[in-house]
Amino acid sequence: MASQPQTYLTPEEYLAIERRAEYKSEYVDGVMYAMSGASLNHNTIVANVVAELGLQLRGRPYRVLPSDMKERMPDSRKFFYPDISVVCGEPQFHDDRTDIILNPDLIIEVLSESTAAFDRGLKFQSYRQLESLKEYILISQDSQVIEQFIRQTKEKWTYIAAVGMESSLDLPSIECTLRLKAVYDKTS
Repeated sequence: MASQPQTYLTPEEYLAIERRAEYKSEYVDGVMYAMSGASLNHNTIVANVVAELGLQLRGRPYRVLPSDMKERMPDSRKFFYPDISVVCGEPQFHDDRTDIILNPDLIIEVLSESTAAFDRGLKFQSYRQLESLKEYILISQDSQVIEQFIRQTKEKWTYIAAVGMESSLDLPSIECTLRLKAVYDKTS
């Protein structure tokens, strides 16, 4: 997350500004942080994963949502745009605007050099507050590595890493498999 001048806003002020903005910003404890554009590899990985999961979930009660859908943390002091989220059943929304999801089962972030520490740290700590969240996936855009955190209890998570193009990763929360060869297709 980039450092910017800090003007403190309420969650309501953030939403009013964000819903009119031409660019996306995340919100953490009163501060808006503008999101920068993503690299070609980042966007290719996101597109590949959305396509893979979309095919595997066709006809099942899941929705694969790309990065334009915000997630609100239960304390309402944090709003994030995950790269990909998956919701089972009917989505629950923050309000009637239907642009903020409350009940993701799976969240996926594609790591970049500038976001990796934040995605592993404060963002994961915040996502763990979501009672619906069963699985958190981190995908490196610079090497063929996917890290998986599977919720066992409210505070206990199991860690698994898949490394190399011949590897795959089972996603028990949605009963799918990610093949690294598919995830990294057309990346450099």
